[in-house]
Amino acid sequence: MGPDGACSEVSPSLREVLEEARSLDLLGPMDLEDQIEHAAGFARAFETVTAGRSDQRGAHRPGPGPDRWMDLGSGGGLPGLMLAQYWPGSGAVLLDAAQRRTSFLTEAVHSLGWEGRVEVVRARAEDAGRDPRFRRGFQVVWARSFGSPPVTAECAAPFLRVDGLLVVSEPPPTPDQPPGPGAVESDAERWPRDGLAQLGLEPQVTLRGKFGYQVVRQVKACPERFPRRAGVAAKRPLYRVAEG
Repeated sequence: MGPDGACSEVSPSLREVLEEARSLDLLGPMDLEDQIEHAAGFARAFETVTAGRSDQRGAHRPGPGPDRWMDLGSGGGLPGLMLAQYWPGSGAVLLDAAQRRTSFLTEAVHSLGWEGRVEVVRARAEDAGRDPRFRRGFQVVWARSFGSPPVTAECAAPFLRVDGLLVVSEPPPTPDQPPGPGAVESDAERWPRDGLAQLGLEPQVTLRGKFGYQVVRQVKACPERFPRRAGVAAKRPLYRVAEG
C-alpha cells in the first residue's frame, strides 16, 4: 500500500493491464510505481477539495467519489483506470483521439469487466465537447498530460457541470515555491483568474507534495462558443503562459 492508502492499491488484473500499457510505450518513461502513486494523487486532490476525508492520524479514507467523470486524453489509462478501480460506483469516460490508445483502453476495460460503467471514446476533445452526450455532463475532469493550461482549460470546461472540478497534474515545484506537502495559492501565471473566467472557470488551489495538482472549479456554465475548432486553442490560446 502506498502513501495514499487504498487509492494507490492496484489489483493483480489492473497491474497486468498497466504493465502491458507500459510495455507498449503508452504511459511514458516514469517508473510504474511512481505513475501509480501519481494517479492516486488525483483521488486525493478531489477528496481534499470536496470533503477532506482523513482520520485523526491524517490517514486517507475513501469517499463515495464523483458520480460521473472524464479522463481527458486518457492515453494508456492513467489516471483513469486507477480511479475507475478506486470508485467502482462512478460512471467514467476515457477520452482519447488516437486509435491505438483507445483500442488498448477498450480491450483493457473488457478484460477488467468494467464495460457497464467505463466508456472509451475516440474523439478530439473539441468535438466531444459539443456532443450533447458529454457537454456539461461531468462532475470532474482529470488531465494528466493533456496540454498547456489554457488548452486544457478550454477543452475541459465544456464537459463540466456548474460546480464541477478540473483536476490537472502540475509540474514539480520550483525552488521558490513552498516546500513540503499541502495546499498553496493557485499559480496566477499558469491559472490566471481573468483568463479562466472566459470559460466560466475559477482557480481553487494547488496541492503540492511529491507531485502537484491544480484544482479549478466551474463556477458558471461554459459559454456556447467554446470549445473552438480543433487546434485553435493551441494556436490562439485564451491567455499566454510564460515558458521556462
